[in-house]
Amino acid sequence: MAMTTVEEHDVGISCFISNIPGFRGILKQRYSDFIVNEVARDGTVVQLSTLDAPEEEPESFQENGTNTSDAVVSYASQIESFKSLAGESDAVLLEEFISKINAGGEDSVSPIVLSPDSDKSHRKAMHNFFKENFKFLVTDVVDGPDASSKCIRVRLNSAEPNNKGKNSKKRKERGDKPFDSRGSEDWPENVGKFLRFYLYKENKDTQEALGVIGNMLGIQPKSFGFSGTKDKRAVTTQRVTVYKQRASRLASLNKRLFGIKLGDFCYVKEALCLGQLLGNRFTITLRGIVADSEDTIKASAEALGKHGFINYFGLQRFGSGSVPTHLIGAALLRGEWRLAVDLILDPRDGDILFTVSIIFSKARKYYKESNDVVGTLKQLPRYMVAERAVLQTLKMSPGNYLQALKSIPRTLRMLYVHSYQSYLWNHAASKRVQKYGTELVLGDLVYCKENSTGKVTELVGSEYAEDCGDRYDSNNDEVLEDVHEEIKSDVKAVDAEDLNSGSYTIDDVILPMPGSRVNYPTNHIASVYEDLAKKDGISLTESMHNVEEFSITSITGCYRRVFQKPINFEWELLTYTDNNTQLVETDLDKINKSKPMNTVKPMGAVNEKKEEAFDGIRELESSNDGAKVENYNEIAGEEVKLSHDESLGGSDSQDPHIALKLSFTLPASCYATMAIRELLKTSTSVSTQFEKSCLFLLVLNLNI
Repeated sequence: MAMTTVEEHDVGISCFISNIPGFRGILKQRYSDFIVNEVARDGTVVQLSTLDAPEEEPESFQENGTNTSDAVVSYASQIESFKSLAGESDAVLLEEFISKINAGGEDSVSPIVLSPDSDKSHRKAMHNFFKENFKFLVTDVVDGPDASSKCIRVRLNSAEPNNKGKNSKKRKERGDKPFDSRGSEDWPENVGKFLRFYLYKENKDTQEALGVIGNMLGIQPKSFGFSGTKDKRAVTTQRVTVYKQRASRLASLNKRLFGIKLGDFCYVKEALCLGQLLGNRFTITLRGIVADSEDTIKASAEALGKHGFINYFGLQRFGSGSVPTHLIGAALLRGEWRLAVDLILDPRDGDILFTVSIIFSKARKYYKESNDVVGTLKQLPRYMVAERAVLQTLKMSPGNYLQALKSIPRTLRMLYVHSYQSYLWNHAASKRVQKYGTELVLGDLVYCKENSTGKVTELVGSEYAEDCGDRYDSNNDEVLEDVHEEIKSDVKAVDAEDLNSGSYTIDDVILPMPGSRVNYPTNHIASVYEDLAKKDGISLTESMHNVEEFSITSITGCYRRVFQKPINFEWELLTYTDNNTQLVETDLDKINKSKPMNTVKPMGAVNEKKEEAFDGIRELESSNDGAKVENYNEIAGEEVKLSHDESLGGSDSQDPHIALKLSFTLPASCYATMAIRELLKTSTSVSTQFEKSCLFLLVLNLNI
C-alpha cells in the first residue's frame, strides 16, 4: 500500500464549519492537560470526591466478616486442562462464555461453537470432558464450514436447573455457576450485589487500570462493568461496578495504587454495561498558543461554542497503522475472509515508523515469508489480541479463515464493520457540508419533533453510535433492538412545509450509519453512500454472503448528528512561565489540596510583556508548525516515556506563554479531537502531528 498512516482525507474528514483562521497550540503536553469526567445518564458529572469507604458498612459484613474470595467455585484448572485438549483459541472462547454466565446473563447468553473437528473420537473426548467438568453446560454437534467437518456447540444446561456440583445450592441460586473468584454465599440480602465506585486514573487506559485492580483482588478484569473506555494519556474519572466486593477492601488498595485511585463507593443492584452513559465532560488545556493576536484566539473559541463542529468519527476510529480498519470491515462485508485475514496479518508499510511497531512488523514479515504459525505466535506480544486469535485458529484449522475471524473477540471484530460504517458516514457528512453548507435543505433527515420520544431518541442516536451496528452484541442487544425501532419511526425527511415553518434548524440534521433499518436523505447525499459502497464492491441492500454478523442486512444501523455543539462550553486564556506548571486541578488535587497553583494567572493579569510574547512567537507563523503536538510514540500507541512532571519544552525560559483552557461536554461517541480540529484548523493525523511536533521542538530549543 502507498499510504503509511491514515490521513483525514482517506476517511472522509475534509471540511470545517467556519472560515475563521485557526492558530497553533500543544495538546497533551502533560497528561493533566486532558481531563475527562464521565457524565451519567441522569446528567451527573462523575467526580472523585472521597477515597474512603462508607463509614457504616452493612451489618452483615461486620458480623460474619465475610471475605469475598472465600467459598468460591473456580474453573481455572478445568479451562487449563481444556486448553490442552482443544487448543488455546477454544479455551479462550469457553472462558469468555463462562464469564458472561458469571456476570449474571444466563438467560441471554448465546451458545458458542467451537473450532471445526473432523475427528469423531476427539469430539467424543470433548463431550465427556464437559460432562465431567462443566455440569452446568451441555454440548451437541452442528455442521462445520465444509461437508467433512463438524463443530461442537456449547450451551447452558437449562433443562436441568437442579443440577448440583461441589459445595453448591440449586443452580438458580448458586449451583455450578462460576463466580470468577468474585462472590460469596453469605452476601446479605438487603445489600446490592454490585459495588459501584469511581475509578480515577492518570496516564493509563481503562483495561490496564482494571487489570491492576483485578490482580490485587484476585479476580479477572472482565469481572468489572463500565460504560466505556477512556483516553490513556489523560486524567479520567469514570464509574465501575464489580460483583460482591466490599468497599473497605477496595478502599484499602489506594495506598498501594500508583496513578490510580478508587472512591465514592456505594452498593447497587445492577452492573454497568457498555453504552450506559450520557457523555463525557472534557477539560482540555492547549499550551504554547501561537496566534496573530488575542482576537484570533477569542474569535475561534467563540465560534466553536456558538456553531460547534462537524461530528466526524475521529482517526482513532480507523486505527493507527497503514491498514485502516475500514478496509478490513469492507472485506468482511464482501465475504472475503482470506483478504480480511491478510489485512490483519500482512506487513504494513507504516509499521517501521513506530518504535513499538517494529516488533509487529518483524512478526508480520516473518509470517508472510515463512507461513510458520507457531513461530509467529512466539514473536507476537499477547496484547496483539486479534492477530494471536487468528493465528491460533489457523494453527488448528489451516485455511479456515472465517473461523479464524470469528475467534477474534466479538467487540473487537465488529469494530472493523463499524469502522466501515463510519467511513461512509464521514464522507456523507463532508459532502453534505460541501454541497449545502450550514443551511437546512429539502430532503435532510431530522428527528420528528412532534413525537414525544424525540428527545430520548436524540440522546441514544449519539450515545450508541459506537455500537449501533451490532445487534448481536450481548452487552447491548436488547437496548439496541428497542432503540432502533423508535429511531426509524421518529425520523423524517425535511419538506417544504418544514422549511417554511422554521420547525427545524441545521442543528437537527442527522445522517444514517448504514444498516438494514435506517432511512437515507431524499436529496443528493443519499447517493454518496451508494456510490462509495458500490466502488468498494458492497451492496447496502443485499447480503453478499450468509454470515449474519458480517452482513449489512443483519446490521441495524443508527443515526448521528452532522453538527455537534459543545455543551456547557467555557473557555479561558491563561499565562504561565514554567512549562511544568500544572494549569488545571484534577479531582485528586481537589481532594488533597496539596498543590496550590498560585503561579497561574487569568489572561487579564498579563503585564506589559504580553505583547512581547506574541511578538516573540509571531516569526513562527510562516512555518507549518502544528496546532496539536503530541509525543509521536504516544500517538502510535506506545506509552510515553515522559513523567508527569516532564514537558516537551523544558522550563528554562521565563517568558510568559499563553494557554487556552476549554471545558465542555460531548455526547458519548463524539470525538473531542474533532472539536479541537475545528478550533485550530489543523489535521489530527499522526504524520502531520509528528512533523509539526518536531518543528516545534526544534524552534523551542533554538530559542532556549
